[in-house]
Amino acid sequence: MADMSRRQVIVLGAIGAGVVVGGAGLLLGRPWDDRGEAPVDSATPSATAAGDAGTLREPVVMSSSSGRLALDLTAATGTVQIGGTGVHALTYNGTLPGPTLRLKAGDRVALTFANQLDAPTNLHTHGLVVSPEGNSDNVFVMIDPGATHEYLYELGADHPPGVFWYHPHHHGNSAEQLFGGLYGMIIVEDETPIDATRERVLVISDIGFDESGTLTVASNRDRMQGREGGTVMVNGQLDATLVARPGERERWRIVNACSSRYLRLRLDGQALTLLGIDGGRFDDPRDIDELVLTPGNRADVLVTMAEGRSVLRTLPFDRGAMGMGAPLSNSTGADLATLTVAGVPSQTSALVLPPTAGRDLRLETATGTRTLTLAMGGGGGGGMSFSIDGKQFESSRIDTEVAAGTVEEWTINNTSTMDHPFHLHVWPMQLVEINGAAVSAVEYRDVVPVPANGRAVVRIAFEGLTGTTVYHCHILDHEDQGMMGIIRAS
Repeated sequence: MADMSRRQVIVLGAIGAGVVVGGAGLLLGRPWDDRGEAPVDSATPSATAAGDAGTLREPVVMSSSSGRLALDLTAATGTVQIGGTGVHALTYNGTLPGPTLRLKAGDRVALTFANQLDAPTNLHTHGLVVSPEGNSDNVFVMIDPGATHEYLYELGADHPPGVFWYHPHHHGNSAEQLFGGLYGMIIVEDETPIDATRERVLVISDIGFDESGTLTVASNRDRMQGREGGTVMVNGQLDATLVARPGERERWRIVNACSSRYLRLRLDGQALTLLGIDGGRFDDPRDIDELVLTPGNRADVLVTMAEGRSVLRTLPFDRGAMGMGAPLSNSTGADLATLTVAGVPSQTSALVLPPTAGRDLRLETATGTRTLTLAMGGGGGGGMSFSIDGKQFESSRIDTEVAAGTVEEWTINNTSTMDHPFHLHVWPMQLVEINGAAVSAVEYRDVVPVPANGRAVVRIAFEGLTGTTVYHCHILDHEDQGMMGIIRAS
């Protein structure tokens, strides 16, 4: 396939030792007592494998049981092996990535979070449709070093299935902590399972470190453009291998856990079917050759195996310039893993997918319209400022008030020379248009691409949840530097 232009790719992506790296295993969370409260004793997952090259390992899995999951999650520093170097990284429960949480609609999750870092942090359950207040997905919580916090998440009985994730969201250091290794996947199961030979979790992230294993300190330029690490991993591994038989159908759950890097994914020689992006599921699956995931995006992909050797790679992606024609310095590609398909062919049943809800907000009356403007400008000290509607983030200011139960249409303008992926917490967005190109299908996301000097149009149903949360650029360095606003639904 010939190399695609930047605009074509954007449209396709929008429309179409101390600790162990990538430990494998399956664990149930600790049980609850009869009152629905977590008991004092708990099970902390332990990882099992170490090193880089070799079979792709799955993160530890913690699954709900009888509608409940109780678990401990600890953020701490530790040493992980990456490319033969002991890297002084940040980890959840001593692994990179952290454990995968497997949930069902209607579940109740009690999570005891311990901060053993040397800086404040918190936890964001990215994409979950749960309350943004109290002890739920509250990004205004600050957990000091040495402190613990009790989180409680309640998923509605109608919560959509899909791929979600968790990561830090403390304003000012979210990019640094994510880049250092703090992330993990959340899967909300389908009510009716999709038939696949096997399922794989692929958490793709990047990191930077020197010969001594010390994490790269981002320069002012790195923070302005959005830091990208020179090492790109899958489940904390380099040069991982996957093996399958011809005809097998695998389900790959993919998350872009990079703080700034766009992933332009290809797996040449294999048949890829895209079921959905983020927590959304398409009415009709799409056969694809290439998949673009902005930072924070996830994908649910079926891979039908064809005999031969294929390389999963991310190709270079042009996400613009910092201004005055200065290009971004790290829009590089990387080989991620090698897939070998050989052996006796497997007979796989015909693909049958459960029906989707398919609510199309374009057919409903929008009770309000808004325009948000993402902008970059010269800052003090030769730096750059990042803003929404001319304002930088202020924790004491409500920027947007919406009425609960309404449907609004938002136009998100980007007046800058750099792409900005736009993320809204807890309320999914239906993508309507990118740069004037209408999205024909029903497509829900929680991170939408807003190209440089371009725009995106979305519709949002502010239903089911009330409270105060945020929207922001998901190049987290830009969020930390002010490209974030506060929204209240009441």
